[in-house]
Amino acid sequence: MSTKTPDLTAAYGLKTPDDNRKLYAEWAGDYDDGFAAREDYQLPMHTARAFVAAGGQGPVLDVGAGTGLCGAVLSGFGVGPLDATDISAEMLAQAMRKDIYRDAIEADLNLGIPVPRDSYSGVVSSGTFTHGHLGPEVLHALLRVARPGAQFAISINAAHFVEKGFDFALRRMAQGQIENLKLPQVRIYGDLAAGPHKDDMAYIALFEKS
Repeated sequence: MSTKTPDLTAAYGLKTPDDNRKLYAEWAGDYDDGFAAREDYQLPMHTARAFVAAGGQGPVLDVGAGTGLCGAVLSGFGVGPLDATDISAEMLAQAMRKDIYRDAIEADLNLGIPVPRDSYSGVVSSGTFTHGHLGPEVLHALLRVARPGAQFAISINAAHFVEKGFDFALRRMAQGQIENLKLPQVRIYGDLAAGPHKDDMAYIALFEKS
């Protein structure tokens, strides 16, 4: 188990894939009971509920699945089968212990996801686009593995939404690649959170692949 206390400042400072791997390898063992519980991390629940409310169904790819917090909510709603993908092997190992995923796929989104085209009827992502280290260019890798009509629920930190170009990218994708785009806002953390990020907001990009 990790002896490192999860630190949001470190997470928001991630710059490279190797930074990501190192930080989450250290956090994996106590991520759920440490960070998620202490910061009242609500984003996985909001993302899963938005996906289900939009009519999303399996098979679903949980992108940046981490320890499986979003997948656990989806599983509780009866959504499946679920596959998890993440850059961190250690986080995926924790996710697989929840016995909710069919498969675990270690992947760097910058390099694509090693699964066949049109594999999934749904794609969710909670927290992957929270810290600003990934931009909208990787959304095309997610579209590739989704079937036509697939439902997406992708959380994006509101602070990075315009700055990193997600607004422009989604508007451009809406001209033929995606449809029914909606952008509800939710709080990332709950009332128990403290610190400089406690009031952070996220958009949940809900859309379907054309």
